[in-house]
Amino acid sequence: MAKGSQIREYDLGALQRGSTVVVTLRGNAANVRLMDRTNLRSFKAGKRHRHFGGLVKRSPHRIKVPRSGHWYVTIDMMGLHGTVRSNVRVEPPPLRAAKSAPMDAPLSNIHHEPPHIDPDIDATWDVFIAHASEDKENVARPLAEALRAHDLKVWLDDFELKIGDSLRRRIDKGLARSSFGVAIFSHAFFSKGWTQYELDGIVGFSVSSKQKMLPIWHEISAEEISSIAPSLVDKVARATAEYTIEEIADEIVEVVGADSPSGL
Repeated sequence: MAKGSQIREYDLGALQRGSTVVVTLRGNAANVRLMDRTNLRSFKAGKRHRHFGGLVKRSPHRIKVPRSGHWYVTIDMMGLHGTVRSNVRVEPPPLRAAKSAPMDAPLSNIHHEPPHIDPDIDATWDVFIAHASEDKENVARPLAEALRAHDLKVWLDDFELKIGDSLRRRIDKGLARSSFGVAIFSHAFFSKGWTQYELDGIVGFSVSSKQKMLPIWHEISAEEISSIAPSLVDKVARATAEYTIEEIADEIVEVVGADSPSGL
């Protein structure tokens, strides 16, 4: 990124997939970029990044939001001359098309409920989150909610376990049918039996290339992990002391999207 370049940044907050970002320019053409937090950080650091948009010469210019999440727009004049004024607004996604019942349809058909089918019978998840209960409120649940806001399918005990369920069987199903295993390493994590059970499953699937492990360190150092589980230290991890939950979620979304054949 060129030094001294003036960049106007708009924090659009959390947007739904299908929303439209409308950029209006007055005075000149400009470079317009729609980015998530991870790519915005790379752009501002002068590193490679991905964005939606480009050189906008005619406005208003509309950009569709590709997935739900936290989004930003930047406007700059790099490589251009003159000045520009700008305005950015967001149009929510349209409602789904309404379907009308035929006029001659009997009332019993209009209100008929389909037979019950277990929605979980063939369920799969993008991410399985293994965590200690002590880390649920500050890390696991906020992370799961941030990932779900990006339209990822997340296995978290809060979301998946129902009264009367077999804990072991539900965990086994979640582990076996998830593409990525997020393990939130902490002192509490390494002191629990169930978390060790989940970790064994994630490591096993990771070794057999059926799943990829994404470690998160929470209030624990590399030296402490090395003394408890040396084989886990060489895994590239993100620490909650250095990254926010939202930043970690953004990076996980990028990794999951890059691994998907069709992307997100």
